[in-house]
Amino acid sequence: MSEPWLYPTVLLCVYGFFSSHRPLEPFLTPFLMGPDKNLTETEVVSQIYPFWTYSYLLLLFPVFLATDYLRYKPVLILQAASFIVTYAMLMKAQGVRAMQLLEFFFGVATATEVAYYSYIYSVVEPSHYQKVTGFCRSITLLGSAIGSFIGQILVSVASVPLFYLSVITLASSCIAFVAPWFLPMPEKSLFFHERESSAQDEAVLEPMNRSHMIENPEDPESKVQLCADERTTLKDNTSNNRLLEVLSMLWADFLQCYSCPTLLAWSVWWALSTCGYIQVINYAQALWEKILPSSDFVIYNGYVETIATVLGAFAAFVVGYVKVSWSVWGELALCMFSVIIAVCVFLMDNIRNIWVCYTAYIIFRATYMLLITIATYQIAANLSMKRYALVFGVNTFIALVLQTLLTLIVVDSAGLGLDIFLQFLIYASYFAAVAVIFFIAGLYKLLRRRSEGQNESPSTEAVPEA
Repeated sequence: MSEPWLYPTVLLCVYGFFSSHRPLEPFLTPFLMGPDKNLTETEVVSQIYPFWTYSYLLLLFPVFLATDYLRYKPVLILQAASFIVTYAMLMKAQGVRAMQLLEFFFGVATATEVAYYSYIYSVVEPSHYQKVTGFCRSITLLGSAIGSFIGQILVSVASVPLFYLSVITLASSCIAFVAPWFLPMPEKSLFFHERESSAQDEAVLEPMNRSHMIENPEDPESKVQLCADERTTLKDNTSNNRLLEVLSMLWADFLQCYSCPTLLAWSVWWALSTCGYIQVINYAQALWEKILPSSDFVIYNGYVETIATVLGAFAAFVVGYVKVSWSVWGELALCMFSVIIAVCVFLMDNIRNIWVCYTAYIIFRATYMLLITIATYQIAANLSMKRYALVFGVNTFIALVLQTLLTLIVVDSAGLGLDIFLQFLIYASYFAAVAVIFFIAGLYKLLRRRSEGQNESPSTEAVPEA
């Protein structure tokens, strides 16, 4: 007897693999600055790449609402089509304006990623969430790693021109485009299309429909109050004010979720670090190109991306088996690992040796993926599925706002348009500042716990004998 969750999961895995299989990606900057596009470093770094950040930020919130309203599948198809447009333009288009438009379409593809990770929750039973999420995330990492590895083999062993890597990437996107059309259309979504009559849904939501706290047993602060009138079911399905009701509900849930100190701390780290992480990986190739020009030397970007992806996936897997009292040591752990990240970025910037740069980048990505896995678990452990989508959406939006400001000031030619080495010095300083913030927060938390423990300890005075 076939499992009902298997069919959509297999299709999503096929889509995830081929949409993330991009052999050109580790060589994108050399491709744009090479003979095929003949763009300068300033044009690529300061005028073209920032457009992805701006379009991603602009589209994230409306796409979040549209994804739920359209019930995921149409947005997945839009994402697949955006990848095709992006890589078709990459093959044929020329000039800065065309590349900026290309970055806009890539921003559409990135913003619609929310549909990929949300769709599965609307068509499978809650008991399979962990399993299918693991499959979908693993297969995208596998596709990315294999794509990077194949790209490197073709470049360094077979001496294939970078243009043909763009052809393979476009072909993978075309294969990926087929899969979403065969996905079943969900009958419900998180906010706009809810099935109130489903006994199964009511059974799932029943624990959340009483006035109680969802608690993390290791930390009494790690609680998100779930009120008896948790307004995740809208009263009037045909109301003209449907959108306003959804926005009002989201705002109420936002205030409630971020009143939890533990969730707030992990969310702050998520937003701050994701901002810096995206900046570094976006411009790492430009730094490598400056240190070791691809026009004069053999480069190994593909191997580096493959190792970083596999090591990061392994770190994310291993952390699930590590037993640490994150409620006590979470902030100090975030401080320590943020220091490691800051040192890696500093080494990439100052030790201008390509092998040191590659090694530091691998450690940087693996450390971030380990921490983001811990943060994901710590945030999700105390949330219903609907609030899970809201909190991670808000965290990503804040990260993009910060990244946009950083890009506008530091990278964009309309701002300071700094040299790539000075940019990375700023990114290293940024992560050092994050480490200081969480050192102060962790120290304050430990001192407060010790103070509370002393106040609550029973008197130890001897009782005189009768």
